[in-house]
Amino acid sequence: MMMPRPVLSLASGVVPEATPLQTVEAAAAAGFEAVGLWIEPSTWTAQTTREVRQAVRERGLSVLDAEVIWLRPGPANPDHLRVLDIAAELGAANVLVVSSDPDRDATVEKFAQLCEYARRSSLRVALEFGAFTDVPTLGAAAAILERAAQPNQALLVDALHLQRSGGLPSHLREVPASWFSYAQFCDVPLSGPAASDRGAIREEAVDRRVCPGEGELPLRDLLQALPAALPLSIEVRSKRLREAYPDLAERASVVRRMTRSWLESRVME
Repeated sequence: MMMPRPVLSLASGVVPEATPLQTVEAAAAAGFEAVGLWIEPSTWTAQTTREVRQAVRERGLSVLDAEVIWLRPGPANPDHLRVLDIAAELGAANVLVVSSDPDRDATVEKFAQLCEYARRSSLRVALEFGAFTDVPTLGAAAAILERAAQPNQALLVDALHLQRSGGLPSHLREVPASWFSYAQFCDVPLSGPAASDRGAIREEAVDRRVCPGEGELPLRDLLQALPAALPLSIEVRSKRLREAYPDLAERASVVRRMTRSWLESRVME
């Protein structure tokens, strides 16, 4: 049975050296339908918002997600609310949250506060788990969402992090489908760093991902376990691609072409 075609979004991590405006331009040039944007509060201005919002509109894109709100020990960071405000102004659908706070109660409280603040707009607040964070597994993320119990919360699954944290696509069927707003998609070899080696896990995530079909992850099973036609952020962070394709649009085009080719040959058949 043919699976429905998902919306593909260029993740900001594919072009980490790009400005937000350059990221939008690369996504559009490559033929992506959506884009993900990295928001750095210290350098983001009202002019940035105006330029990016205009570029997104003129190029017919949507903003799938904005990143990253990184929860850390101590009091809540007011810059996190500014990220939510900027994301809302851009019309983003989701904001990505990661936690490096080992205090689980504090993570629940901070995450819930972000969700409550974001409810003034249509933002979903997506918690990502990964072995290099203090929400290392699918189960840990699900436990936080169960306690936070916010109507606009979401669970973000990254194909790489699911594999490296010991998760299986079938485990996704055990959490509420309503928690899924989008997913991050890439490939890697099946075996890799141990979940206990945070440094190696992070290095792989930042530098050694490959395009769908170039690795060995059970990506078809992953898509079948997620809600049909869930938007996909194509998160191919790759030092090899950055070196081989210094031109941002060309790099984005390679990532989209290979992803679409894999989808059409393995999934949408």
